[in-house]
Amino acid sequence: MQRADGRAPDQVRPITFELNIAPYAGGSVLVSMGNTRVICGVMIEEAVPRWMKEQNVTGGWLTAEYSMLPYSTTTRKPRDIVKGRIDGRSTEIQRLIGRSLRAVVDLEKLGPRTMWVDCDVLQADGGTRTAAITGASLAVAVACRKLAREKKVDAPPLRKLVAAVSAGVLDRNPIVDLNYEEDKAVTVDFNLVATEDGDFVEVQGSGEEATFAQSQLEEMLVISRKGIADLIAAQRAVLARLMVTPPAS
Repeated sequence: MQRADGRAPDQVRPITFELNIAPYAGGSVLVSMGNTRVICGVMIEEAVPRWMKEQNVTGGWLTAEYSMLPYSTTTRKPRDIVKGRIDGRSTEIQRLIGRSLRAVVDLEKLGPRTMWVDCDVLQADGGTRTAAITGASLAVAVACRKLAREKKVDAPPLRKLVAAVSAGVLDRNPIVDLNYEEDKAVTVDFNLVATEDGDFVEVQGSGEEATFAQSQLEEMLVISRKGIADLIAAQRAVLARLMVTPPAS
Protein backbone atom coordinates (compact mmCIF):
# COMPACT_ATOMS: atom_id res chain seq x y z
CA MET A 1 0.00 0.00 0.00
CA GLN A 2 1.29 3.46 -0.96
CA ARG A 3 0.23 6.27 1.35
CA ALA A 4 -0.41 9.83 0.19
CA ASP A 5 2.87 11.06 1.66
CA GLY A 6 4.84 8.14 0.23
CA ARG A 7 5.38 6.27 3.49
CA ALA A 8 5.18 2.51 3.87
CA PRO A 9 2.35 1.19 6.09
CA ASP A 10 4.78 0.55 8.98
CA GLN A 11 6.77 3.77 8.61
CA VAL A 12 6.50 6.64 11.09
CA ARG A 13 6.78 10.25 9.98
CA PRO A 14 10.13 12.03 10.21
CA ILE A 15 10.80 12.87 13.85
CA THR A 16 13.03 15.53 15.38
CA PHE A 17 13.67 16.70 18.93
CA GLU A 18 14.86 20.20 19.79
CA LEU A 19 16.07 20.40 23.38
CA ASN A 20 16.02 23.38 25.77
CA ILE A 21 13.18 25.11 23.98
CA ALA A 22 12.11 26.56 27.36
CA PRO A 23 15.23 27.60 29.30
CA TYR A 24 13.51 27.94 32.71
CA ALA A 25 12.20 24.36 32.60
CA GLY A 26 14.13 21.49 34.13
CA GLY A 27 13.83 19.74 30.79
CA SER A 28 12.12 20.83 27.61
CA VAL A 29 11.68 19.46 24.10
CA LEU A 30 10.03 20.60 20.90
CA VAL A 31 9.04 17.33 19.26
CA SER A 32 8.07 17.25 15.59
CA MET A 33 6.43 14.20 14.04
CA GLY A 34 5.74 15.18 10.47
CA ASN A 35 3.73 18.39 10.71
CA THR A 36 2.62 17.77 14.29
CA ARG A 37 4.69 19.83 16.73
CA VAL A 38 4.39 19.75 20.52
CA ILE A 39 6.34 21.64 23.18
CA CYS A 40 6.96 19.49 26.27
CA GLY A 41 8.31 21.13 29.42
CA VAL A 42 9.09 19.73 32.88
CA MET A 43 9.16 21.78 36.09
CA ILE A 44 10.10 20.39 39.51
CA GLU A 45 8.25 21.60 42.61
CA GLU A 46 9.85 20.86 45.98
CA ALA A 47 6.56 19.71 47.47
CA VAL A 48 3.99 16.94 47.04
CA PRO A 49 0.19 17.13 46.68
CA ARG A 50 -1.80 17.46 49.89
CA TRP A 51 -3.45 14.07 49.44
CA MET A 52 -0.02 12.39 49.66
CA LYS A 53 0.68 14.07 52.99
CA GLU A 54 -2.78 13.23 54.34
CA GLN A 55 -2.44 9.57 53.34
CA ASN A 56 1.23 9.33 54.40
CA VAL A 57 2.28 8.30 50.89
CA THR A 58 6.05 8.37 50.51
CA GLY A 59 8.05 9.47 47.49
CA GLY A 60 7.04 12.04 44.92
CA TRP A 61 4.42 12.58 42.25
CA LEU A 62 4.23 13.26 38.54
CA THR A 63 1.31 14.96 36.85
CA ALA A 64 0.69 16.22 33.33
CA GLU A 65 -1.28 18.95 31.60
CA TYR A 66 -2.10 19.10 27.89
CA SER A 67 -3.48 21.86 25.72
CA MET A 68 -3.78 22.85 22.10
CA LEU A 69 -2.70 26.41 21.38
CA PRO A 70 -5.38 28.48 19.65
CA TYR A 71 -3.39 28.64 16.39
CA SER A 72 -2.46 24.93 16.34
CA THR A 73 -5.33 24.06 13.98
CA THR A 74 -6.65 25.52 10.74
CA THR A 75 -9.53 27.19 12.59
CA ARG A 76 -8.83 28.94 15.90
CA LYS A 77 -9.33 26.74 18.95
CA PRO A 78 -10.61 28.77 21.93
CA ARG A 79 -8.58 28.46 25.12
CA ASP A 80 -10.09 26.31 27.86
CA ILE A 81 -9.95 29.25 30.28
CA VAL A 82 -12.44 31.11 28.07
CA LYS A 83 -14.86 28.18 28.27
CA GLY A 84 -14.36 27.95 32.02
CA ARG A 85 -13.42 24.26 31.97
CA ILE A 86 -11.03 21.79 30.35
CA ASP A 87 -12.73 19.90 27.54
CA GLY A 88 -13.18 16.15 27.87
CA ARG A 89 -10.62 15.30 25.20
CA SER A 90 -7.87 17.34 26.85
CA THR A 91 -8.66 15.78 30.24
CA GLU A 92 -8.44 12.28 28.76
CA ILE A 93 -5.12 13.04 27.03
CA GLN A 94 -3.40 14.64 30.01
CA ARG A 95 -4.39 11.68 32.17
CA LEU A 96 -2.94 9.35 29.54
CA ILE A 97 0.32 11.33 29.49
CA GLY A 98 0.54 11.22 33.28
CA ARG A 99 -0.12 7.46 33.46
CA SER A 100 2.42 6.78 30.72
CA LEU A 101 5.19 8.69 32.48
CA ARG A 102 4.44 7.46 36.01
CA ALA A 103 4.85 3.93 34.64
CA VAL A 104 8.54 4.61 33.96
CA VAL A 105 9.50 7.04 36.74
CA ASP A 106 10.55 5.70 40.15
CA LEU A 107 8.51 8.01 42.38
CA GLU A 108 10.37 6.87 45.50
CA LYS A 109 13.69 7.92 43.97
CA LEU A 110 12.13 11.22 42.90
CA GLY A 111 11.74 12.06 46.57
CA PRO A 112 9.20 14.45 48.14
CA ARG A 113 8.75 16.64 45.09
CA THR A 114 6.28 16.98 42.20
CA MET A 115 7.24 16.74 38.56
CA TRP A 116 4.93 18.85 36.41
CA VAL A 117 4.83 17.92 32.73
CA ASP A 118 3.21 20.44 30.39
CA CYS A 119 2.50 19.53 26.77
CA ASP A 120 1.32 22.30 24.45
CA VAL A 121 0.43 21.54 20.85
CA LEU A 122 2.00 24.12 18.56
CA GLN A 123 0.77 22.55 15.32
CA ALA A 124 -1.69 19.67 14.97
CA ASP A 125 -1.61 17.21 12.08
CA GLY A 126 -2.70 13.99 13.78
CA GLY A 127 -1.13 12.08 16.65
CA THR A 128 -0.83 14.95 19.11
CA ARG A 129 -1.27 12.72 22.17
CA THR A 130 1.33 10.22 20.99
CA ALA A 131 3.80 12.96 20.05
CA ALA A 132 3.23 14.53 23.48
CA ILE A 133 4.09 11.29 25.29
CA THR A 134 7.15 10.67 23.12
CA GLY A 135 8.45 14.21 23.58
CA ALA A 136 7.61 14.33 27.28
CA SER A 137 9.56 11.12 27.88
CA LEU A 138 12.67 12.81 26.56
CA ALA A 139 11.98 16.02 28.52
CA VAL A 140 11.60 13.97 31.71
CA ALA A 141 14.87 12.17 30.96
CA VAL A 142 16.64 15.52 30.68
CA ALA A 143 15.02 16.81 33.89
CA CYS A 144 15.97 13.63 35.80
CA ARG A 145 19.55 13.91 34.56
CA LYS A 146 19.64 17.49 35.83
CA LEU A 147 18.31 16.43 39.26
CA ALA A 148 21.11 13.87 39.53
CA ARG A 149 23.74 16.34 38.31
CA GLU A 150 22.62 18.81 40.99
CA LYS A 151 22.85 15.95 43.54
CA LYS A 152 19.20 16.32 44.52
CA VAL A 153 18.74 12.59 43.87
CA ASP A 154 21.23 9.72 44.10
CA ALA A 155 20.43 8.53 40.58
CA PRO A 156 18.07 9.66 37.80
CA PRO A 157 14.58 8.39 38.74
CA LEU A 158 13.61 7.60 35.14
CA ARG A 159 13.79 3.81 34.87
CA LYS A 160 13.31 3.56 31.10
CA LEU A 161 12.10 5.53 28.12
CA VAL A 162 8.53 5.38 26.87
CA ALA A 163 7.00 6.31 23.52
CA ALA A 164 3.61 6.22 21.85
CA VAL A 165 2.28 5.90 18.33
CA SER A 166 -1.07 5.84 16.59
CA ALA A 167 -2.30 3.27 14.08
CA GLY A 168 -5.45 2.55 12.14
CA VAL A 169 -7.06 0.61 9.32
CA LEU A 170 -7.34 2.43 6.00
CA ASP A 171 -8.93 0.63 3.04
CA ARG A 172 -8.57 -2.63 5.03
CA ASN A 173 -4.82 -2.01 5.45
CA PRO A 174 -3.28 -1.35 8.90
CA ILE A 175 -1.05 1.76 8.92
CA VAL A 176 1.00 3.46 11.64
CA ASP A 177 1.45 7.09 12.77
CA LEU A 178 -1.58 8.69 11.14
CA ASN A 179 -1.60 12.26 9.91
CA TYR A 180 -4.81 14.26 10.11
CA GLU A 181 -6.20 13.23 6.73
CA GLU A 182 -5.55 9.55 7.49
CA ASP A 183 -7.03 9.93 10.96
CA LYS A 184 -10.26 11.23 9.45
CA ALA A 185 -10.43 8.36 6.95
CA VAL A 186 -9.55 5.27 9.02
CA THR A 187 -12.19 2.79 10.12
CA VAL A 188 -10.22 1.80 13.24
CA ASP A 189 -8.53 4.18 15.68
CA PHE A 190 -5.65 2.69 17.69
CA ASN A 191 -2.99 4.06 20.06
CA LEU A 192 -0.17 2.16 21.71
CA VAL A 193 2.11 3.28 24.54
CA ALA A 194 5.10 1.07 25.31
CA THR A 195 8.48 1.17 27.00
CA GLU A 196 11.87 0.76 25.38
CA ASP A 197 11.98 -2.90 26.37
CA GLY A 198 8.66 -3.56 24.66
CA ASP A 199 6.33 -3.69 27.66
CA PHE A 200 2.89 -2.20 27.12
CA VAL A 201 1.77 0.78 29.19
CA GLU A 202 -1.56 1.36 27.47
CA VAL A 203 -3.46 0.03 24.47
CA GLN A 204 -6.41 1.99 23.09
CA GLY A 205 -8.45 0.78 20.15
CA SER A 206 -11.94 1.29 18.79
CA GLY A 207 -13.85 0.86 15.57
CA GLU A 208 -15.04 4.06 13.92
CA GLU A 209 -18.52 2.91 12.87
CA ALA A 210 -16.91 -0.40 11.91
CA THR A 211 -15.53 -3.63 13.35
CA PHE A 212 -12.06 -5.07 12.93
CA ALA A 213 -10.68 -8.58 12.87
CA GLN A 214 -8.17 -10.12 15.26
CA SER A 215 -5.70 -10.37 12.39
CA GLN A 216 -5.93 -6.60 11.87
CA LEU A 217 -5.45 -6.00 15.60
CA GLU A 218 -2.37 -8.21 15.60
CA GLU A 219 -0.95 -6.43 12.57
CA MET A 220 -1.55 -3.01 14.18
CA LEU A 221 0.31 -4.24 17.24
CA VAL A 222 3.23 -5.40 15.09
CA ILE A 223 3.60 -2.17 13.13
CA SER A 224 3.00 -0.04 16.24
CA ARG A 225 5.75 -1.83 18.14
CA LYS A 226 8.09 -1.27 15.21
CA GLY A 227 7.09 2.40 15.19
CA ILE A 228 7.78 2.71 18.92
CA ALA A 229 11.18 1.04 18.46
CA ASP A 230 12.00 3.66 15.82
CA LEU A 231 10.90 6.48 18.15
CA ILE A 232 12.89 5.09 21.08
CA ALA A 233 15.95 4.87 18.82
CA ALA A 234 15.51 8.56 17.96
CA GLN A 235 15.20 9.43 21.67
CA ARG A 236 18.32 7.38 22.46
CA ALA A 237 20.30 9.15 19.73
CA VAL A 238 19.48 12.53 21.30
CA LEU A 239 20.43 11.34 24.78
CA ALA A 240 23.68 9.87 23.47
CA ARG A 241 24.63 13.27 22.03
CA LEU A 242 23.59 14.94 25.29
CA MET A 243 25.83 12.66 27.34
CA VAL A 244 28.92 13.86 25.49
CA THR A 245 27.91 17.52 25.64
CA PRO A 246 29.33 19.43 28.64
CA PRO A 247 26.57 20.58 30.99
CA ALA A 248 25.63 24.26 30.89
CA SER A 249 27.45 26.29 33.53
